[in-house]
Amino acid sequence: MRAAFLTGLFILIAALPSSADEPLTLERSIALPGVEGRIDHLFYDPASHRLFVAALGNDTIEVIDAAAGQRIATLKDLRTPTGMVVDPQTRQLFAAAGGDGRCHVYDADLKPVATIGDLDDADNVRFDPAARRVYIGYGDGALAVIDPDRRVVEARIKLDGHPESFQLESQGERIFVNVPSAGHIAVIDRQKHAVIATWPVKAAASNFPMALDDANHRLIVACRRPAKLLVLDTQSGKVVADVACVGDADDVYHDAARRRVYVSGGAGRVDVFEQTDADTYRLHASIPTEPGARTSKFVPELARLFVAIPHRGAQAAELRVFVVHD
Repeated sequence: MRAAFLTGLFILIAALPSSADEPLTLERSIALPGVEGRIDHLFYDPASHRLFVAALGNDTIEVIDAAAGQRIATLKDLRTPTGMVVDPQTRQLFAAAGGDGRCHVYDADLKPVATIGDLDDADNVRFDPAARRVYIGYGDGALAVIDPDRRVVEARIKLDGHPESFQLESQGERIFVNVPSAGHIAVIDRQKHAVIATWPVKAAASNFPMALDDANHRLIVACRRPAKLLVLDTQSGKVVADVACVGDADDVYHDAARRRVYVSGGAGRVDVFEQTDADTYRLHASIPTEPGARTSKFVPELARLFVAIPHRGAQAAELRVFVVHD
């Protein structure tokens, strides 16, 4: 009987899921005391190892030393900060604030040096390293093209609604923009500063976050109504995959090295999809987080996924740091 018991016990243990088999495991949490309200987008600067967190509801940007796992600075007096980028050449931080319609510019020591105005409801921010241009989505429908050296808007690209996430091709001249109020994805030629195509999003609505798989010519879009992950062929605009995903998604990332997709959503989890091939995506794991934890940042060079947890009830504001396993 003892032998039978031990045999059964070993079988039971073998059947239990191992943390080593999980694509993500929690490494630590970084407390954000005093941070209240919704947390928007995050940006990682590899040169300084700093993670910038747009604490939208707190009117601050929290600066984290990602290596040490602690907050090192707070940028204050911002009205609903939303998105940020760092110019890798000048080390300047460009931070959009939707509440005052400005882009706030800081030097490498995080001292304010300039503001760029006339950007009502400024939102997502991207940097084009080849052309050295900052792009900011704003207003009822436009992308602003900013010269980071002169700190001026040199062009405005008209859209049919407020832009949410957008991505720049690394091997081309196009920008793909989610325009949920118009029910489509706008395709922009960034040399012409003009929309050259619109791809209707028919399988779902509220297409907010977006990621780009350049190598496979695939655009990955998470929608909220209903909660779906749509994958489009960037050469035709055709939807090639349609799978359910976490609700209230606000960030999605493509992990080219591991052939995965990570989706963080306010429904309280991160969904991890396996990319079997360019057109096939399978839900591999759902990692619990907290309600309202919509935004995140995947940092491939650190093999880490940072998830922003807002203060709700007894749950204090923090960043949860997940190790990404092969």
